[in-house]
Amino acid sequence: MNPFNLFGKRKHETLISNDNKAKGFENAGAALISNSLDDDLQNIGRGTMNNGVSFYENAYLLNAWVNIAVGILIRNVARATFILERSGEEVKAGPLYELFRRPNKDLSRYDLFKETTAWIELEGEAFWWFGPDYGGGIPDELYILNPRHVRNEGGMFGGMNRGAIIEKPGRWFYQSATELVPILSDEIIHFKEWNPWNPVRGINPLVALGLELEQDYYANKANSRLLKNDITPLGVLSTDQTIRPEEADAIEKKWESKYGSLKAGRKIAVLGKGTQFKPVSFSPDVIKLFDLKRWNLYTILAKYGIPPRVANVNDKTSTLSGKDTLEQHSAFWKFTIIPLLKQLENILESQFFSRFGIKETGRFDLSDIPELQQSEDEQSTRDIAEINAGLKTINDVLTERGKDKKPWGDLWYRPSNLVPMGEEDEGS
Repeated sequence: MNPFNLFGKRKHETLISNDNKAKGFENAGAALISNSLDDDLQNIGRGTMNNGVSFYENAYLLNAWVNIAVGILIRNVARATFILERSGEEVKAGPLYELFRRPNKDLSRYDLFKETTAWIELEGEAFWWFGPDYGGGIPDELYILNPRHVRNEGGMFGGMNRGAIIEKPGRWFYQSATELVPILSDEIIHFKEWNPWNPVRGINPLVALGLELEQDYYANKANSRLLKNDITPLGVLSTDQTIRPEEADAIEKKWESKYGSLKAGRKIAVLGKGTQFKPVSFSPDVIKLFDLKRWNLYTILAKYGIPPRVANVNDKTSTLSGKDTLEQHSAFWKFTIIPLLKQLENILESQFFSRFGIKETGRFDLSDIPELQQSEDEQSTRDIAEINAGLKTINDVLTERGKDKKPWGDLWYRPSNLVPMGEEDEGS
């Protein structure tokens, strides 16, 4: 049975309203918190709006910086080409090569890892399904399932998977529009982040940022109301004389016609006897909203491991040179993207290549990534210096890089400008 056929025409409104129910562990962390803390903290832990939509589970829709951060991550992950190797040689043909080149008729190799990473960063887990026609052995197709509609037998009735610590995960089910479609555990590959409340399921990486996302959401709404509905004047004309309403209207019209905000240039204002102009500025509470949004921005970027300059954010208090920008982009790859790629490689090794006894292995090729090229050049310079100093041989360097040794690579060639101290003394 194909769960996609059953699920295909489900409406967007139903998806959002049922997201929490279809999650499987159904906010297991919040459920555990609610058993020991008071009602106020329960509501905070759930992180939901009045209509029941979760701030962190729908952050990709509700928060601009979550959307931006996830977009940066998935685009960069997809830049790294996934290749197959056998005995150190790249495999460029065969059924396995075609499987990863074209996972199914509607999915490209680029989108395979892009969408997988998106689900991991938004839900803490992703599922590859081998398709409705899978009958065993190496699959012919790969499909990406929506983890919000994947459920586990142990978590069908809420809470933690019973006995998950000592038992294998129960059967999996896909929540279609009308029923639960069973999926065998050997028909899927499960990418997941560590979950302290449920070892069988991943956990949303934004669950700890529920308050920050909530604050940012209401700060945005407050700013929108301020811009759309606020009627506070930009300034106040005051006088110590008594004026009639029609005189006040006449003064206002005369002021706006000469010195109004729509005028392109500034003019000198000539005020009558006893009349003063006092500009009105934002209140301290409004200023706090902007400071709060700045804090939440850096919190979200830090959670996703994205340096500010990679997200085109530049703090006014600091000046970034070209070198600083390159270093941040390089650090982004070293400490965020590469660990993420290694996680994908290791999961595929254990749940796919080793499971089916495949002789090939898969890895991401980073040789064409410009952000890493500079660091490779620096490493080469350092290696040459250490070889010249006698700290390494050429074969030592080749071994570190995973390349074949040279027959002459164990010999050290002393630079011609190096002369032993004893010989120099004798010659003089």
